Amino acid sequence: MYAIVEIAGQQFKVEKDQKVYVNRLQTEEGKEVSFDNVLLLGDGDNVTVGAPAIDGAQVGAKVLKHLKGDKVIVFKKKRRKGYRVKNGHRQALSEIVIESIVASGAKPAKKAAPKKEAPKVEAKKAAPKKSSKGDDLKKVEGIGPKIAETLAEAGITTFAQLAKTDAAKISEIIAGVRGNHVTDTWPKQAELAAEGKWDELKKWQDELDGGKA
Repeated sequence: MYAIVEIAGQQFKVEKDQKVYVNRLQTEEGKEVSFDNVLLLGDGDNVTVGAPAIDGAQVGAKVLKHLKGDKVIVFKKKRRKGYRVKNGHRQALSEIVIESIVASGAKPAKKAAPKKEAPKVEAKKAAPKKSSKGDDLKKVEGIGPKIAETLAEAGITTFAQLAKTDAAKISEIIAGVRGNHVTDTWPKQAELAAEGKWDELKKWQDELDGGKA
């Protein structure tokens, strides 16, 4: 039996005991996770297509480990404009193994998850109102206006807050911003800015390339 299921915004064709690399999941390593947005089920000549999902169908998996994908370099240039930007990006991934494919009778426990996320959405919307006196995060090499706005929506409005945020977490927050962004040096840059070490920060930024060391 195989299934086509949506996991972390992407669709995968999976079978039992198959290992799959998906966008980073919030589930801890070694924990089990289930996905009920099953779009298609195939068992020999029998194929069931959802509208759009199949009621009661579920794919169970186990998170093996969290990792980063291969580095991708994106270079942009505008002729006769003196515009050259080079960025690197490593996608945050999770390796999972498919443990079961259930055609019907799955418990709809996953529906409780979106309700837990609702308060976080409200908190994000409230954050920009408090960020009117925040720091100019665009002073960090690699951060532009759109990324600064996205960080503010997530409640990160000061250099001190950015310095305490893990680079992998920052990548998750700005995942929806177009382009490939290297966040590895952002917390350290923000730490120097928060401490007022502008000369040291400027000297280091001269050695960076789009935020990449």
